[in-house]
Amino acid sequence: MIKLHHLNNSRSHRVLWLLEELGTPYEIVHHKRDATTRLAPPELKKIHPLGKSPVITDGTQTVAESGAIIEYLTKTYGKGKFWPADSAPNWVAHTHWMHFAEGSAMLPFMLALYVGMLGEGGAPLKPRIESEIANHLAYMEETIGKHDYFAGKDFTAADIQMSFILEIADRGGRLKDYPNLAGLLKRLHDRPAHQRAIEKGGPLELTRR
Repeated sequence: MIKLHHLNNSRSHRVLWLLEELGTPYEIVHHKRDATTRLAPPELKKIHPLGKSPVITDGTQTVAESGAIIEYLTKTYGKGKFWPADSAPNWVAHTHWMHFAEGSAMLPFMLALYVGMLGEGGAPLKPRIESEIANHLAYMEETIGKHDYFAGKDFTAADIQMSFILEIADRGGRLKDYPNLAGLLKRLHDRPAHQRAIEKGGPLELTRR
């Protein structure tokens, strides 16, 4: 059986949500961040050398990185659900957004978080960081203005992967300027599987900028 090592307030929410969407049997193992450092507990290193979440085990297979886990689960258990075939018209768009989430969009948000901890020392970097965030959000906003979901008219795994970016932007008060993205986030929150994931894994209480 699939075992998800779930860390509170982390990317592993995406994996828990996907498991609920797929209806695949799984076991959830809860891990808590250190209240002071906000780091994952050391026992996660026994599961994967990086000691981070999300990570799943499935028999003898161990898979880390949320994007890789999402691809593994949808292709292994999804039977084509939420993952377009290579011949599908939206395959390229889906691939793009699966990689965009961590490859492009996450970096400026992480920089904003860490530079914010520097106080006045980080002030010179803030305009460039905020410019990059605005650039990414505007691109995402334009995309959702054309169709309901990132890869087209249908909900896909790319929306689950991209959801963490939306959550961070919303937590920082940024989505008020992007109504299409705010509307998408509400639609995602309204999905029954997402609500079950929150019930089982706890709410996402992400750090404000």
